[in-house]
Amino acid sequence: MRTILVLNAKGGCGKSTIATNLASYFASVMGQKVVLADYDPQESSLSWLEARDEKWPHIEGVAAHKNPLRVAKDTDVVIMDAPSRVHGTELTQLMRKPETVLFPVLPSPIDMRAATKYMEELLSNGRVTRKEVKIGVVANRVRQNTLIYAELYDFIKSIKLPYIATLRDTQNYIHAEERGIGIFEMAPSQVYQDLEDWRQLTKWLRSKRSMP
Repeated sequence: MRTILVLNAKGGCGKSTIATNLASYFASVMGQKVVLADYDPQESSLSWLEARDEKWPHIEGVAAHKNPLRVAKDTDVVIMDAPSRVHGTELTQLMRKPETVLFPVLPSPIDMRAATKYMEELLSNGRVTRKEVKIGVVANRVRQNTLIYAELYDFIKSIKLPYIATLRDTQNYIHAEERGIGIFEMAPSQVYQDLEDWRQLTKWLRSKRSMP
């Protein structure tokens, strides 16, 4: 069983968007049995699942913020959508499960400063120091060829963690969320640029480089 945590202490950085699209990818493209564990009391990921039509591959939703996470033994992939402002003991508890952590960062000075502080706490986690989990950074909601993107690129390189992918700022994610689907389940002609963005991320997740 593979477990992937989407984590950042700051709200609004796109954790749920990445988590739901990952769930869509593993269910629709890879044909795997997927559990989407929502640790956020706002339940954004579970709301996405409620909008999902039965014609799409099934994804099991779990309100993990209410009860301990338990999944069926034949589950292939668990996607954990972390809440904002998770620190200390709560962070330690979350970090017990995943082999891989995706850390989305937005191109803004506030987000980069917040990411710097939070990354210090994350890197001091016991499982990280023992190399029992791999962390990858994703630049999210990016408009390339802008000064702030250049600053974000330099920032990510400076923290010396794998820079996995750049996801562009587009309405396609909003349209997908409204329908309870991922961009992998939309018309390829509509989302070809986004699929190209995700190619690096999904390639990394399928590789040994994303595993401890």
